[in-house]
Amino acid sequence: MISQDTIQKIQNKVAILDIVGTYVKLKKRGSNYLGLCPFHNEKTPSFTVSAAKEIYKCFGCGKSGNSIGFLMDIEKFSYVEALRWLANKYNIEIEETVSSPELKIQLQTSESLYIINNFAQKFFSEQLWDTEEGKDIALSYLKHRGFKEETIRKFQIGYNPEARDSFAMAASNAQFNTALLLKTGTVVQRDERLQDNYRGRIVFPIHNPSGKVLGFGARIIKKNDKAPKYINTPENEIYVKSKILYGTYFARMAIDKAKECLLVEGYTDVVSLHQAGVENVVASGGTSLTVDQLRLIKKYCDNLTIIYDGDGAGIKAALRGLDLALEERLNVKLVLIPDGEDPDSYVNKVGAEAFAKFVSENKKDFILFQLDIALKDAGTDSAKKATIVNQVAETISKINRAEDFTKRQDYVKQVAQVLKIDEAGLNTLVNKILRDRISKEDNKFNSASPVTAEENIDSTNTTSASTLFLSTEELNEKALIRNLLEFGNNEWEKDETIAAYILKQIDPEDTFENPQLMEVFNLYKTWYLQGAKPTDKNFLYYENNELSNLVIGLMQSENEELSSKWKEKYESHIPTREDLYKEEVFSSLHYLKLRKIKKLIIENQLEMQQNPSVEQQIIMMQTHLELKELEMRITKELGTVIVK
Repeated sequence: MISQDTIQKIQNKVAILDIVGTYVKLKKRGSNYLGLCPFHNEKTPSFTVSAAKEIYKCFGCGKSGNSIGFLMDIEKFSYVEALRWLANKYNIEIEETVSSPELKIQLQTSESLYIINNFAQKFFSEQLWDTEEGKDIALSYLKHRGFKEETIRKFQIGYNPEARDSFAMAASNAQFNTALLLKTGTVVQRDERLQDNYRGRIVFPIHNPSGKVLGFGARIIKKNDKAPKYINTPENEIYVKSKILYGTYFARMAIDKAKECLLVEGYTDVVSLHQAGVENVVASGGTSLTVDQLRLIKKYCDNLTIIYDGDGAGIKAALRGLDLALEERLNVKLVLIPDGEDPDSYVNKVGAEAFAKFVSENKKDFILFQLDIALKDAGTDSAKKATIVNQVAETISKINRAEDFTKRQDYVKQVAQVLKIDEAGLNTLVNKILRDRISKEDNKFNSASPVTAEENIDSTNTTSASTLFLSTEELNEKALIRNLLEFGNNEWEKDETIAAYILKQIDPEDTFENPQLMEVFNLYKTWYLQGAKPTDKNFLYYENNELSNLVIGLMQSENEELSSKWKEKYESHIPTREDLYKEEVFSSLHYLKLRKIKKLIIENQLEMQQNPSVEQQIIMMQTHLELKELEMRITKELGTVIVK
């Protein structure tokens, strides 16, 4: 784990304008900065950045956060990945709090592999652009394939010369460790000496989502029946093929914005489509889709469109991983390129616009496509058709979450129509498969106690006191938290702060309906009692991103500044919230007290409707009168504060 000292150094160094400005063109507007939101399509800027508060907020889509939250949203980083990115940007050395020597060695090895890969990428690029061999053989080949120079540079494509050890010599001269060099796959050991593994090949660097080079794919140029067309990096601490999709670094923002990921097989497919302007595309590298790859796609969007060759191999490749995609709740479509073409050749043949139109018009539902292929293969064989029914029921059962019930039922209906079988029977089969799977995976379902009649009472006819204030109670709770964060360190009375006064007045369990607001309150209380003087800044870089964003939302309002014309019209001092903070704190506390009393009154009234005894009715009437008297007193006090 990253040490707290390192996290503090990052927080002290980070500048939100520097981070957000990398992705958004910002213009100064008053004390804030304004730009077009990167998270949704808009023509009128509503994305605001406050350099003073170190936060951003979009008043169009509601996104808000700090520098770390922004990176987590736009790059889909984890909290730790965002910290590492920032540490690298600001040249801050990361101190790790490791639990074992083995973990420390693993982290050091990973960092060393990244350094070697970065060195290798630069070497291969220099060989492509700055040597006669590279320009004559590799660059001319790439240009003949239709790749432009700017595209080649963007993807950092390079070339390994045909000499046996040109890279090995350069790496040895740079004094890289031999064992680590072998791990990267850039070299091999033959005849007790290091030799280049990718010699005579075009080299495609494979980046992780933050842009670091994980490994390489090297394509042969000259025809050689004995040599494989591609050589890939062997698996090591940073290169795990099942967790990688080629092109993610270049496609991540386009996928997020398009809300769709296009999946192809090869490196050149990705490069060609990017060059044509279709940027929301990644490649699986010709392997079957894995859970980790699908989860990587899921980080950016819910819609996956697989584009493969229209031949038999392409169809089989496309169908692999279908059930996994459904389990990850991805909406999967399939597009098959016409026979004899692949995405690379087809986009070069018809152009970007026609390619995009073809994809849009030829998307097929994955389950129904799979069914269609299976039926064609079965022909008139009844035994094969019976097998198909079981297979498709198994596939549909993968859509197994409660919230996807309607989607599953829709598939049952469509498949039953295609197979010309009874819909109810198919539904029963799907449900049986679901039940069997659940009983195998989770035995606790077998021991679950039945719901009693009392527990299953229809609550729609019962009025709950808590539901009557749903529209306003959260606003009151938020107002109190904001008072605490903004004015907590201000004076209430001599030798007593606002925070001390509020903490003395409030029982969180009895006050907050919103569990997250209660968590913010309890965190504040813990820090305060430990001797700190908490403000919203303490939550700004708190590792629980949901709480951090909640606080940011509380502290950011759309109209924070008075109009300059208003100030010109009224020359005298206009009271601000800072001037009236005591009145605001008083009001926030009393509104919450008033809300509590109103709830007690309603609960008391509901109990009176249950036909209690005469003695109980008398007690309830007395309680009602006392509560009403207390309500009137608090209302009067609130009115005095508001009028004043």
